[in-house]
Amino acid sequence: MRVAIITENFLPKLDGVTRTLARLLEHLQENGHQALLLGPNSGMEEYAGAEIVGTAGLPLPFYPELKFNFFRPLFVRRLNEFDPDIVHLVDPVILGATGLATARLLNKPLISSYHTNLAAYCDHFGFSLLSKPMWLYNRLMHSSCAMTFCPSLSTAAMLRMQGFANLRIWPRGVDTALFRPERRSQYLRQRWLGERELSANKTVLLYVGRVSWEKNLRLLVQSYRSMDHRHCHLVIVGDGPAYGELQQELAGLPVTFTGYLSGEELATTYASADIFAFPSRTETFGQVVLEAMASALPVVGLLSEGVCDLVEHGRTGLLLDTHALDEEEQVMAYRQYLTQLIAEPHTRNVMGLAALLEAQKYCWHEAMECLVRGYHEVIEHTHTLAAA
Repeated sequence: MRVAIITENFLPKLDGVTRTLARLLEHLQENGHQALLLGPNSGMEEYAGAEIVGTAGLPLPFYPELKFNFFRPLFVRRLNEFDPDIVHLVDPVILGATGLATARLLNKPLISSYHTNLAAYCDHFGFSLLSKPMWLYNRLMHSSCAMTFCPSLSTAAMLRMQGFANLRIWPRGVDTALFRPERRSQYLRQRWLGERELSANKTVLLYVGRVSWEKNLRLLVQSYRSMDHRHCHLVIVGDGPAYGELQQELAGLPVTFTGYLSGEELATTYASADIFAFPSRTETFGQVVLEAMASALPVVGLLSEGVCDLVEHGRTGLLLDTHALDEEEQVMAYRQYLTQLIAEPHTRNVMGLAALLEAQKYCWHEAMECLVRGYHEVIEHTHTLAAA
């Protein structure tokens, strides 16, 4: 099978979307399929056997790490030469819209995948007037495809409420050989805490993700600032536009900022923490949540899309329902959840073991095969219609 992927987002940017696409290209290569990827400039000409053709773009005003990517005439030529069996649009915006028109011109089957809640980001970044038009535009793009794949049942339910149709689940997996509790490192904990605090058996709270306010980090910051820091230490992994401001707001408190981490260094960081603090409410899946669970960490998060599919309240973590709470009540309740698990090491160990067992159910191979089966289904349906 020959698969052309048109994406607004790719490596070297590190997030759940780019890591999932990298996994997809690896899976396609391992199983004898051929792939072509058209997307933003990445500095690469090939990944996992797939040719990569890049283009320039302008940063989105509310999310500068994503861009309005421009469709090059070269894209049309390469698509035509590659002659794909199917075209996969990833979070179509500008590049995806032109790719959609080109795929139709070439009479190729189309599927799309939904990864990023851009309408919610409009609200978070002060562009609330753009939220409704963004939903309308997203629905138009995805409804032009034979199927739309999304990563979780809760995200699918949200999309149905917005009028999306022909939805399928494309789940995610986790590398349990990489992310595992056995990587716990006392040396790393000592680097974070120092010898004195290490001997005091402080609890390490961990956040991993984009350091930006749309991740609802103010809830974590305000909760942590009012906690008893004799018993806890916060580690923040990642980078983003709020990095400097976050450092200022947490100045003088026991906090470690690591910047971006990956591979074994990231896996060791997960395993060396005690609680995963993840206040985001804009996830469509929550890959970092699954990685934390595979490292036997209980999760303290919100009852929101994506995360609620992974974490069971009271069994693998604690999920705060914020719908009926004002900002002050949310801070108080989130702080209480964190404090509860700090004070109850037995509870967090039991939850951590349950989280580990749950994470082990998620397999990358089967996740990718769900998508590949969807590819085949759309291709066969297209051929049937053409023959009728």
